[in-house]
Amino acid sequence: MTELLLKYFRTKQQEVQSEKVYDTQCPFCSMQCKMQLIEQSVVTRKKYTTVGKDNPTSEGRLCIKGLNAHQHPFHQDRILHPLLKVNGEFVRISWEQAIAHIKEQFTRIQAEDGLNALSVYGSASITNEEAYLLGKFARVALKTRYIDYNGRLCMSAAATAANQTFGLDRGLTNALSEVPHTRVIILAGTNIAECQPTIMPYFEKAKENGAYIIAIDPRETGTTEIADLHLKVKPGMDAALANGMLKVIIEENLHNEAFINERAIGFEDVKEYVTSLSLEEISEMTGVSVEHIRLAATKFASEESGMIFTARGVEQQIDGTTAVRNLLNILISTGKIGKPYSGYGAITGQGNGQGAREHGQKADQLPGYRLIENEEHRAYIAKVWGVDKDELPGKGVSAFEMFKKIEEGEITGMLLMCSNPVVSNPNANFVKAALKKLKFLVAVDLFVSETAKLADLILPASSYLEDEGTMTNLEGRVTLREASRPCPGEVKHDWQILCEIAKALGKEKYFSYTKAEDIFNELRIASRGGIADYYGITYERIRKEQGILWPCPDLEHKGTERLFEQSFAHPDGKAKMIAVPNTPEVPKEKPNEEYPLYLTTGRVMSHYLTGVQTRKSAALAARNFESYLEIHPETARKYNIENHRLVMVSSKRGSIVVRSRWSEKIRQDTVFVPFHWADSQNVNLLVGEELDPYCRMPGFKVSAVKIKPV
Repeated sequence: MTELLLKYFRTKQQEVQSEKVYDTQCPFCSMQCKMQLIEQSVVTRKKYTTVGKDNPTSEGRLCIKGLNAHQHPFHQDRILHPLLKVNGEFVRISWEQAIAHIKEQFTRIQAEDGLNALSVYGSASITNEEAYLLGKFARVALKTRYIDYNGRLCMSAAATAANQTFGLDRGLTNALSEVPHTRVIILAGTNIAECQPTIMPYFEKAKENGAYIIAIDPRETGTTEIADLHLKVKPGMDAALANGMLKVIIEENLHNEAFINERAIGFEDVKEYVTSLSLEEISEMTGVSVEHIRLAATKFASEESGMIFTARGVEQQIDGTTAVRNLLNILISTGKIGKPYSGYGAITGQGNGQGAREHGQKADQLPGYRLIENEEHRAYIAKVWGVDKDELPGKGVSAFEMFKKIEEGEITGMLLMCSNPVVSNPNANFVKAALKKLKFLVAVDLFVSETAKLADLILPASSYLEDEGTMTNLEGRVTLREASRPCPGEVKHDWQILCEIAKALGKEKYFSYTKAEDIFNELRIASRGGIADYYGITYERIRKEQGILWPCPDLEHKGTERLFEQSFAHPDGKAKMIAVPNTPEVPKEKPNEEYPLYLTTGRVMSHYLTGVQTRKSAALAARNFESYLEIHPETARKYNIENHRLVMVSSKRGSIVVRSRWSEKIRQDTVFVPFHWADSQNVNLLVGEELDPYCRMPGFKVSAVKIKPV
């Protein structure tokens, strides 16, 4: 017995020698769940555990991605030093050499090809401080008009629709805490069960409280399982479906005439158009029965309160802006906005998809959601930055259009920050070919991604565990990501990298920050008086109040939990409704004899965006180690596709090979492929390059394809 006790105590002594706890928040979806990483040192190794931390948005919950997020920062493939491509191979160089090389190449390119020959491609995964600084860097340090970011491929349709309709774009018009108390909910093109799992309890509580839930999706998903009514719409037919619902609401006198007269304009145009339509024709177009269209419309209009939520299924279309606007027509026509438990939510895709589009990364934007072509806005920001407003460049082009500018020879250099456009953009072969034409490409990243492989120089970026800064979640709540873990190797923060390049280019006086909080305090001033006003938000207040919903115009302001209670953000205070045609102005690709099936794309729970981070996590990669084709068994039999067999999927742009997965949960005319994989499984090789005319969003969710067994 004594020997056993001694052995036990010796074993215990060899266990945890020390423990460190790091506060942070999840680097993935827009819920931005607060969490802690517990690092335990044992005799021969370190052990890591992630736990949720209480907060107003996710209330301490974590999903499978958050629980395993730490696995990618500690992965052996992480870049820890600057890497220069020499004779086709990357070799380690010093930071001094890297910055000197950037100065030499950037200076040469602008001397040879002009200021606008340089471009900046940003990210919606970086902090507000870094998004703000990237916009300032492009316009002040480089003096180029060409800056845009990967959020253009994610949130731009919803953002444009909200701005056009309401005069303001914030992810949710109400705090999430209102969701459990609403009476009816429309979930349009959103699979929150897999994309934002920690938001699901809000909708489950609403259902427990008696809410009627309507889901619009071509597939049955974990999200549609909670719905009382699932409208299994044909891909791309969301705008027409909304017209059918509007027709029922108006013709059956279910609209809120008093609200419309007081708070909106354009209703008569909508009424005239939808009453001219045939419900039977809309049913044929959408694949949704007249009975279900009537039921959805009646249920939503009849309840006292209601909310509509959209996501990429509706938005990633070449009529995404107008499709969202038509769903907002339903909201306004029933008066379900600006009051308790009623409003709109765009379920943001990327971690900082909201904040990253507010402070200057978009081609037409300046901080605070100001516009670069507005002289008053230019003058204000120029004064904050200490430059002449006439020195600020004009509007550039959208993310995908920058690659066209490269192909045309107008852009010859690019700074790429924390993004992987070779995988994320449509017509991915074209994007890859364009990047190869650049005279100089510098990538800032954690890993050698599919795009970074093409770079001339790669700079090592800090991870969510190391990089402190603010993020703005899907509610519009500004949160502070504490990140106190030291950077490994020679890794630097994104903002430090930008400051060092700016210093080398002789612009040090505009970029003399010592910490992220310095940048945020300048951002506060730059956003003051703008639509996205952060002036009243400070690091101290965020820590004390666990996040603040913008707009927050002064230090005494509590933040705005519910928008549009008295008026909308247009000068006349009214929401703008428009008639949306069943047939979009830019024709969508439709199945034909050669390409007989709809292809739609989306996420799976265990992966995020192009998978650069999640594919480095052993726990997440094991759950989905390869892509797949979801296909209805009847469709599979028609094309001789056996279950779990390799299938070639082809469009006019190219082909990929993925494994089949039979499912009766998808329409028979539609197949689904997730977008987290690269190379021969990169589904965006198949997607066309046509863009939404208003927001320049590609049509990821609708392509025509053919399939055959391999």
